[in-house]
Amino acid sequence: MLKNKEIAQLFTKFADILEFQGENVFKINAYRKASRVISDSIEDIEILWKEKRLSELSGIGKALQEKISEYIQTGKVGAFENLIAEIPEELFTLLSIQGYGPKTAALAHKELNVETVEDLQRVLEDGRLAALPGMGAKKIMNLKKGIEFLKSVSDRFSIAAVLPVVGAIIDHMQNHKEPLINRILPAGSIRRFKETVHDIDILAESDKSRDTIKHFLSFPAIRRKIGAGQTKASVLLEDGLQVDLRVVPSGSFGAALQYFTGSQAHNVRVRELARKKGLKINEYGVFQQERQIAGESEAEVYQSIDMPFIAPELREDRGEIEAALENRLPDLIEITDIKGDLHIHSLYSDGHMSIAEMAGHLRDFGYEYAAICDHSKSAFYANGLSEERLWRQQDEIRALNQQYTDFTLLSGIEVDILPDGTLDFSDNVLEQLDFVIASIHSAFKSDPTLRIMEAMKNPFVDVIGHPTGRLISRREAYSVDMKTIIDMAVKTGTALEINSFWDRLDLNDIHSKLAVESGVKLAINTDSHHDQHLEMIQFGVGTARRGWCSKLDVINAWDLKRLKDWQKRNRL
Repeated sequence: MLKNKEIAQLFTKFADILEFQGENVFKINAYRKASRVISDSIEDIEILWKEKRLSELSGIGKALQEKISEYIQTGKVGAFENLIAEIPEELFTLLSIQGYGPKTAALAHKELNVETVEDLQRVLEDGRLAALPGMGAKKIMNLKKGIEFLKSVSDRFSIAAVLPVVGAIIDHMQNHKEPLINRILPAGSIRRFKETVHDIDILAESDKSRDTIKHFLSFPAIRRKIGAGQTKASVLLEDGLQVDLRVVPSGSFGAALQYFTGSQAHNVRVRELARKKGLKINEYGVFQQERQIAGESEAEVYQSIDMPFIAPELREDRGEIEAALENRLPDLIEITDIKGDLHIHSLYSDGHMSIAEMAGHLRDFGYEYAAICDHSKSAFYANGLSEERLWRQQDEIRALNQQYTDFTLLSGIEVDILPDGTLDFSDNVLEQLDFVIASIHSAFKSDPTLRIMEAMKNPFVDVIGHPTGRLISRREAYSVDMKTIIDMAVKTGTALEINSFWDRLDLNDIHSKLAVESGVKLAINTDSHHDQHLEMIQFGVGTARRGWCSKLDVINAWDLKRLKDWQKRNRL
């Protein structure tokens, strides 16, 4: 549903420009609401347009419908083109800086002629921005951090955005009138399942390298050919991603895959061990003097230096070499180990499907159980549940469970951790639910560490949701002391979440490893708001694997009886 994303982004930009220009707040909010409705819709907006059903979109009136129709037909909106001609070229880049909203941008533009990130940096450093109304020392500090964060992510792509591209390229390479390749796999940071990547590395095994390169260069999404030789080609795609394809013979495929998967630090250690044994390892194979002794498979490469195969996700030189030599590598969790999802939203709050619809998709996904954890009352922006609506939802869940013999729905809540550390519902309410996730959704600067610690002391809180609050593409983690949080999780027997939503992956791999090493249990959830989100479990599992997690460490890789026995409420 590419058009949904494009039009939602367009309307957000509309709102930003209008706010920058000081337009009527109701007009601004209309565009923001329209963006949110379209982004969250599970129906393809182009199909709605073709079927003349745009009026079914909540809160989108005739004027906005006309703009949607214009965009679908022409690829642009005239009114937007007129607006954008009146603003600084880099406005949207500036607005991507955390804490630099349209009102601040308008003030800085009017008073200091700030039009670029460089302009903003200059007035931050020389103190002129701090002299403007409302620019306190903390805001200035946060804007400086925001610029640093913007620079750190500007040339990175989410693993969620990259994997479909990799799949499309591999499909293209395998679709040829006569077979060209035997094996083809991604390498680099994609294969190690890093949360963001700089480019795409793909390795193909073939004895027809010229034809393979030629076919690769016919991939339809290529914007520009960077270079092409007999065994390697580099291209730039329409979305700005660089793709490097290398073609290698069968006898070297395993060695090349190990070499180009990396990481560099891991490979340095591997080559050091090889040298001590009188061997040389490179992308062509494993050599004893001039004789190749291994290289067709990765397992052979590791076996040559007396080590078991090391999973790509572990190859970061974070102790995996030592663990392999001592035969204590973890038995990493697999996606097939996940037996349920413990963080699902429904129409009761800000989800887009009924509980019955979500339950059907969860069962089709092969799960044995799932927890419906809609937002609590303080999350008014997400249609958070009152107690009355919560009990109504619980009744519906109980009724649905009467229909299942192979699946169990748990009645739960994602309860807000309030600024003072208390929870949005009383213990009398929480103890009547099957499962409780506690999360921070607001007042991020109000000592999140202390708030989370207080929440974990509650006997009915099972999991802390997305513990650092980060959004990979646009918001840094709030200031939370993860070591203290992990220590309290050990003490209270509370699990921490790996939120699989592509822009969260929170906990990250480093914190997941620290948690597992401390004995903390994790929950890998999708935070799904409709069925399409369920597929994101792969990102959470990938993060968990990078964090050295086994299925024994993950509560929703257990059967339901073991999960219930583990809950604090059942251990009191």
